[in-house]
Amino acid sequence: MSSTPAPGTPDELHRRLGVSDAVLIGLGSMIGAGIFASLAPAARAAGSGLLIALAAVVASCNATSSARLAALYPASGGTYVYGRERLGDFWGYLAGWAFVVGKTASCAAMALTVGAYVRPGQAHAVAVAAVVALTAVNYAGVRKSALLTRIIVAVVLTVLAAVVVASLTSGSTDAARLDVGSEATPGGVLQAAGLLFFAFAGYARIATLGEEVRDPARTIPRAIPVALGITLVVYAAVAVSVLLVLGPDGLAAAGAPLTDAARAAGAEWLVPVVRAGAAVAALGSLLALVLGVSRTTFAMARDHHLPHGLAAVHPRFKVPHRAELVVGAVVAAAAATADVRAAIGFSSFGVLAYYAIANASAWTLAPAEGRPSPVVPAVGLAGCLVLAFALPLSSVVTGATVLAVGAAVYGMRRALARRA
Repeated sequence: MSSTPAPGTPDELHRRLGVSDAVLIGLGSMIGAGIFASLAPAARAAGSGLLIALAAVVASCNATSSARLAALYPASGGTYVYGRERLGDFWGYLAGWAFVVGKTASCAAMALTVGAYVRPGQAHAVAVAAVVALTAVNYAGVRKSALLTRIIVAVVLTVLAAVVVASLTSGSTDAARLDVGSEATPGGVLQAAGLLFFAFAGYARIATLGEEVRDPARTIPRAIPVALGITLVVYAAVAVSVLLVLGPDGLAAAGAPLTDAARAAGAEWLVPVVRAGAAVAALGSLLALVLGVSRTTFAMARDHHLPHGLAAVHPRFKVPHRAELVVGAVVAAAAATADVRAAIGFSSFGVLAYYAIANASAWTLAPAEGRPSPVVPAVGLAGCLVLAFALPLSSVVTGATVLAVGAAVYGMRRALARRA
């Protein structure tokens, strides 16, 4: 049963975000560190075939399903709420579990990425400082988070535009490098799609903040496609320009694809700028991730799936301050004690499971509830499942294990509740 509060109740968040704020938060989530890192592994999987990867199609279906559901259920929690309301308590819980556990590890990994760019020798210390600073920004109110996101997005877009212009205007481009070769096997293209998909997954942050958006029935369905459309254009431009100067083999071997592209284009001056842009992008991704995880934690705590004390709303700042502090503390502890960047394959699997539940929820909508064409959730659901199982085997096994643990915890809690 839903426990979403009625307007004016103490644990209700305030609606302060407009369309432009929501679009910027979506852009900050998507145009982050992923574009600086995901192109190389995608090229290793499919060569130039990464350009025909299915990530954009699946992402578009997921975005449409999420937007329709968010307009109907404008509460914090995203797919946790949609699954609970449309499919039952267990499916909502499983979506929330996958998101909170997986994305908490992603937060720690992104914090360490910031540290690695800013000061490699002190990556853990810088990571903790970044988490503390962003937690303070989020604590001060969602408007402060939106303002910082605007600055970050502007910086990152400027850096990416510089890479594209430098690449396309250099004498190192060769259109033949865009030809799809024999390395673009069906399996390779699917794996590339799975790897690239997560660069698009940030539009969920808009839906997760549904309880803090003004006029959500109008704002969210407008903001999600706008943010996704801008991201598609930016990513396509970056991918094409980098392939034109490096080629699929050079891109696949690149440790830092965008800095390598700048060097290949003869723009050595741009290399430190790209590195700084990558650090800022990682910071933006971390900001958006912490926002999303804290709001889903808040929603699950409100339904007693997590300690109910985490459902408190700050009387002045109108944010889930306890959830934000706990998430920040857990992320900071993980970033301080371990390098989790190579150990979060389950996050990829978990995100696809999360969106699979979103599409299944959208399938149950009636026409009067704004149901999209049945093709949209069907393609989205099938695409999520195919991409999830096309990931490397270690990611699939770890991700499935994490989901199984979550299901076991849910079952034990239900059994204890029945005994009580």
